[in-house]
Amino acid sequence: MKPKTRTKFPWKSLLLLVTAFQLASFAPLLLREGLWDGLAGGVAQGDDLAFVLALLGFPAVEWLFLLPLRAAAKKENLAPELLACWLSGLSLAVCGSISAEFAWKQAVAIGGGMLTYAAILWATGHPDRAMQLRPAVALAAGGLLAINLILAQTVNGQRNWITLGGFSIQPSELVKLAFIFVGAATLEKLQRTPSITRYLIFAMGCVGALFLMRDFGAALIFFTTYIVIALLRSSDLRGIALVCAAGVMAAALVLIFRPYVMGRFSVYRHVWNDMYGAGYQQTRVLIYSSSGGLFGLGLGNGRLRGVFAASTDLVFGVLCEEFGMLLAFLVALSYVGLAIYTIFSARQARSAFYAIAAISAASMLLIQASLNIFGITDLLPLTGVTLPFISRGGTSMLCSWGLLAFIAAAPQLKSSRG
Repeated sequence: MKPKTRTKFPWKSLLLLVTAFQLASFAPLLLREGLWDGLAGGVAQGDDLAFVLALLGFPAVEWLFLLPLRAAAKKENLAPELLACWLSGLSLAVCGSISAEFAWKQAVAIGGGMLTYAAILWATGHPDRAMQLRPAVALAAGGLLAINLILAQTVNGQRNWITLGGFSIQPSELVKLAFIFVGAATLEKLQRTPSITRYLIFAMGCVGALFLMRDFGAALIFFTTYIVIALLRSSDLRGIALVCAAGVMAAALVLIFRPYVMGRFSVYRHVWNDMYGAGYQQTRVLIYSSSGGLFGLGLGNGRLRGVFAASTDLVFGVLCEEFGMLLAFLVALSYVGLAIYTIFSARQARSAFYAIAAISAASMLLIQASLNIFGITDLLPLTGVTLPFISRGGTSMLCSWGLLAFIAAAPQLKSSRG
């Protein structure tokens, strides 16, 4: 019998499909009335020129990003990167349909995300390098959280935003990358009580800081990700159970001493009883999402975009209404597919560090996507977290691409040398 030939991953064909889909999505925005008249006459505003460059340049940037990546990292399977490009393109389309400023800012954020991906891919290129960087990364994470507590302004009840030069930065998103990096590097060796204890202190410090910032959605993501990391390296279920019990007690104290948080839970599963109050956003998501049908009303034709946080917390509803339920289902399924891919690729990981980092990063993305999608549709309490790769926001995009790097790093090279 002839030996079976290994089927090559058709990344070029898939990238062509992604590019064609993006150009079709961007077409209504690029053909809007008056846009090209101003550009041709040389009197267009700066935002319009940046808008056109962002939409037309994005597909080219994808090719310039993936071609060298495949050659330099010797990656045969670019499925995670292609998925991220597709989701990021949807984000750019939604932002572009709202305003030119949103479009070019989001394009810059996606470019920054790709650079973050490359930096983390390099930092995790060899386990020894990761171990050397671990203390600095942990200190940087603590410093970011401390700066956030000191300088952040309260926005919508949360103290997790810092404004610098006209851009809003959410440090907790960047700390997610450090959380995964430090956890995987700390527990990469054989399980040892001192290592697990040190990481537990670091993890609880991060979660505690997020509680002080009132960012309870992010705190929940960090906490559940810690449980995943601990389960990957520890068989001490009793210790993990104690940590979970402590988390439940902390959550109970929050509900007692922070009444406005309890207000979110009181409307859970009862949004229709207060359609013009606490349940306004969720009821509008449910109404307008269903009006899009299978194929949507068309980009820019929906009504949900007029509701507060449409391009951030509620962006999944915008996809349902304007792109259709079919595409929105594929988006939701893509996070599950990424998690399944990670489980299989982790089996080929070069060491425990890569397996822990990849699975915990995929878990964080899946948990966050689930909280967003199930929260706005009232299947879970609303937490206000963003949808990875799609919600508008610079630091959210940087974090999403950074987490993807941990997933891609596991089977990164044919040679394990970094």
